[in-house]
Amino acid sequence: QVQLVESGGGLVQNGGSLRLACAASGRTFSNYAMGWFRQAPGKEREFVASISWSGVTTYYADSVKGRFTISRDNAKNTEYLQMNSLKPEDTAVYYCAARRGSGATTKIHEYDSWGQGTQVTVSS
Repeated sequence: QVQLVESGGGLVQNGGSLRLACAASGRTFSNYAMGWFRQAPGKEREFVASISWSGVTTYYADSVKGRFTISRDNAKNTEYLQMNSLKPEDTAVYYCAARRGSGATTKIHEYDSWGQGTQVTVSS
């Protein structure tokens, strides 16, 4: 498995921006498709975005499409989530996930490794 550590969470006002980062170690990063998920209090963990190993293919949840951008830098073993126009309903713990193999996926059960999560809070 690959080890994942998220950073970049915090408190931001409605309409603000944050960039999350996920640093990977332990395995060849480019062998993994990557994703971001989030979990709000009392709710199930949900898909946010995913990216293929090459970065060519990306998927987004409808709720974040046009506001969030997923990217990766294989030379730095790091995945990113740029979040713009944040809303209070984006408040959640955000998790980075890795899936061995090239293809991006929205399915939570297809991810092999998870980070510890980073809190994002958007105030109204």
